[in-house]
Amino acid sequence: MNDATWPRIRFDYRGIHVLVTGGTAGIGLAVASAYRAAGAEVTITGTRGGPADYDEDLSGCRYLKMDITDKADIAATAAAVPRLDILVNNGGIALAGLGKNEYEPDNFDHAINMMLTGVYRLSHACREKLIRSELSGGASIVGMGSMSSFFGIEVVPAYGSAKTGLLGMTRALAVAWGKHNIRVNAVAPGLIKSRQTSRMLSMPEAVAPTIKRTPLGRIGTGEEVAGAVLFLTSPAAAFITGQVLPICGGYSIAG
Repeated sequence: MNDATWPRIRFDYRGIHVLVTGGTAGIGLAVASAYRAAGAEVTITGTRGGPADYDEDLSGCRYLKMDITDKADIAATAAAVPRLDILVNNGGIALAGLGKNEYEPDNFDHAINMMLTGVYRLSHACREKLIRSELSGGASIVGMGSMSSFFGIEVVPAYGSAKTGLLGMTRALAVAWGKHNIRVNAVAPGLIKSRQTSRMLSMPEAVAPTIKRTPLGRIGTGEEVAGAVLFLTSPAAAFITGQVLPICGGYSIAG
C-alpha cells in the first residue's frame, strides 16, 4: 500500500484500533494493509498457528488465531482486543472453491456458520468495546457481501445464502445499534483479483463473460475494495449506516 494507490486521497486512522477477520490474504490483507498505512493499530485473524505460517508479510499487524465457527475462539478473540473502533468481518470462503459440494447439507450448514452466524457472534461479542469507541463519526462494523448477495449463482448456494443473509443482518444491526453510535454497513465486491479467485482468473474463457458484462471492462483489486471500506468507516461517512456498497465495476447494474 502506498501513496499511488489512491492519488490525492489520504486517510488518517492514527490511534484507531481495527480488527480485520481473514486478514492474511486477498481482500482482507488489502484492507488491513490500508488501515496500517493510514496509521491504525490493526489486528488480523487467520486459521493457522501464527503469522510465520503464511507467505505474506504480516509483520505490521497483530495476529490472532481464530476459527470463526468456534464459539470459544470468537470469545477469546473479542477478549484479546483491548480497544476496538472498527470491525471488518471479512473472513470466509466459498466451499465450492475447495472442491466441496455446497448442496450437501453439512457443507451448507458449515458455510452458514462461517459466513453468517459466526459473523454475528463476533459482532455481538465486540459490541461493548465498539460502544466505548470515541472514533469521530462513530464506531463501525463492515461486512463483506458478494455479487451472490444479489444474484442466484448455482455453484455456491450456501455461500450465496450466507452473503444474502449478511445484508439483512447489516440492516437489522444498523437499526438496533445506531442508538449506541455504531454504524453497520457492508460492501459487495464483484470479481476481484485475489488468492481465492486465482484459479478462475487463470482461465480466460471463464472470466470473459464477467468482464463482458462489467461496464468498466475489467476485474477489480483488493485495494479498490479497501478504499471503499476505509471511506465507510471514516467521518466522511458519518451519516451512512445499514447500506451495502457494490464494488463491481457496474456488474450489478448492467442489463
